[in-house]
Amino acid sequence: MTLPRHPEKVKNKSNTIPKKPSWIRVKAPTSKFFKSTDKLLKDKKVITVCEEAACPNISECWQKKHATFMILGDTCTRACAFCNVKTGKPSFIDHGEAIRIAESVKLLELEHVVITSVDRDDLIDGGALHFVNVIDSIKNLNPNCTIEILTPDFKNKPEAIDILSKNLPDVFNHNLETVPRLYLTIRPGSRYFTSLSLLHNIKIKNPNIFTKSGLMVGLGESKEEIYQVMDDLRSAEVDFITIGQYLPPTPKHAKLERFVTPKEFDEYKQMAYAKGFLMVASSPLTRSSYHASDDFKIMKNNRIKKLQSIQ
Repeated sequence: MTLPRHPEKVKNKSNTIPKKPSWIRVKAPTSKFFKSTDKLLKDKKVITVCEEAACPNISECWQKKHATFMILGDTCTRACAFCNVKTGKPSFIDHGEAIRIAESVKLLELEHVVITSVDRDDLIDGGALHFVNVIDSIKNLNPNCTIEILTPDFKNKPEAIDILSKNLPDVFNHNLETVPRLYLTIRPGSRYFTSLSLLHNIKIKNPNIFTKSGLMVGLGESKEEIYQVMDDLRSAEVDFITIGQYLPPTPKHAKLERFVTPKEFDEYKQMAYAKGFLMVASSPLTRSSYHASDDFKIMKNNRIKKLQSIQ
């Protein structure tokens, strides 16, 4: 039986979405590059999280011919209170998806590509093998392209890490999303320490891989809780943290408690660097894959500088 698009709507009353402040403004998609990117992705029949999650940066990214591909379908087995991706019973794995994505990467001439997915709790490996197949296809057709994956937590799928470790990407990203106290309401199908352990275990498998995680703010968390999450991530040897403003997709999603100011985002950035992160992206419109290519280059350079400083 197919679940409702957003099961959380059953329990969440309609929340008024406040007017966005002056520092959160996005441009409407109008350029020829946006349209050509849209056409290419539709022709290749690939799914992007840019569209499915209603990302506010879609115009800017697509005008630059950047896109984040979403694999394993457009239907998630979980119902996080912040997410706009539909929930239900997923379809079968599309085994032709890997080559279509690889071809899209080539046509877009991407130097750095981000691959994410829905949660697939219905699969024995949570979709880990399909991630590997997509990575292989991209590398075969685009040998100079660096790859970043943004994965689910693979909860109760212990073999997933072993499968992924056979062909790890350049960046392994898994988002904690929020502070532990808010998990039951914001991420009810997930567990904070399961996510933290996944990031640490990947680093243990390959100490040279860059690991990354992201947080949304404005959900009612305190600064002290955010700082504690930073400490937890550094204990798990995570290299890169992203911090962005939560924007509810609809009034039925989790309530926006407040807009975090640009000054506060700068404070989070300074604190994160002080705690030892190699790269920090912290701004109202920061998202996991926003400026991912440029940030990857900065992170690599920062690692080189850090290694040189301790020699």
